[in-house]
Amino acid sequence: MRPTPYVIEQAEAERLLARIDVHQAMADMFRDLAAGHAVQPAQQLVEFPDASGDFINYLGVLSREGVYGVKTSPYIKREQGALVSAWTLLMSMETGQPLLLCDAGSLTTARTAATTAVAVEALAPADARRLAVIGSGPVARAHLRYVKGLRDWQDIRLHSPRLAQASAEARQELRALDPRLEIVVDLADAVEGADVILLCTSSATPVLDPLALAKPALVTSISTNAPRAHEVPPQSLAGMDVYCDYRSTTPGAAGEMLLAGERHGWNSADIRGDLPELLSDKAQRPDYRRPVFFRSIGLGLEDIALANALHRLL
Repeated sequence: MRPTPYVIEQAEAERLLARIDVHQAMADMFRDLAAGHAVQPAQQLVEFPDASGDFINYLGVLSREGVYGVKTSPYIKREQGALVSAWTLLMSMETGQPLLLCDAGSLTTARTAATTAVAVEALAPADARRLAVIGSGPVARAHLRYVKGLRDWQDIRLHSPRLAQASAEARQELRALDPRLEIVVDLADAVEGADVILLCTSSATPVLDPLALAKPALVTSISTNAPRAHEVPPQSLAGMDVYCDYRSTTPGAAGEMLLAGERHGWNSADIRGDLPELLSDKAQRPDYRRPVFFRSIGLGLEDIALANALHRLL
């Protein structure tokens, strides 16, 4: 018998995740949220003294599963680069006892990418053929893994500044992710003609302006947990059809939304829909007369749903 709560380190979490349909778990969770079977409070940001970092608590309740929980993720500034980690605690709504404590690094990567995949499935044009991925780290690779089967992609381009000095082995490892994948040196070449652009970077400042694209495209963004981080210019939101993972919490945490409201007169009421609304057919799909922007900040419910799936396996 294993002790309760189960403690799962990263390696075991990765092995167990391979046995879970993460994309379906995220879609089911957002449908539960739409139906009132789940509760998603706002993120809780706590800053360290002397601007030395912060931590964010992501909370969530899944009533039909009888669980609630919290993921806590620190952002610790260091001379050698910021340290970001995360752990998820799953609790029983019946006994009040802890069920699972899991290193959430791999869970975070998987649920972030799968949430973007849910958005791409709901928002991308049915005839989308050209995909661009901006980034080359684990999150970018997970994004490609979850979206590569969602449309009949004829062209997949990947760009990352880090690849300029990458080894031949590293480039080959990326190409092995999909035979259609092409590594592109220049950002402009990567996004040219793209129908869907996945921003999968850790940048705290804009990477791409969707309004500068030659044609309207779906641009998805996750950004990082640096204060007010944003991958697109805040002033561009007014010129796009904006969607998000959850309208009740995302505008209060997404950097470009906060800055757009403070400096450029944008209002969160202009958000056209979130994932619960899209999956319950309560939000209108975009017509692509202008760029479409989907912003995900990561929800506690995403982490709780995956932690619960791991617990069920055990």
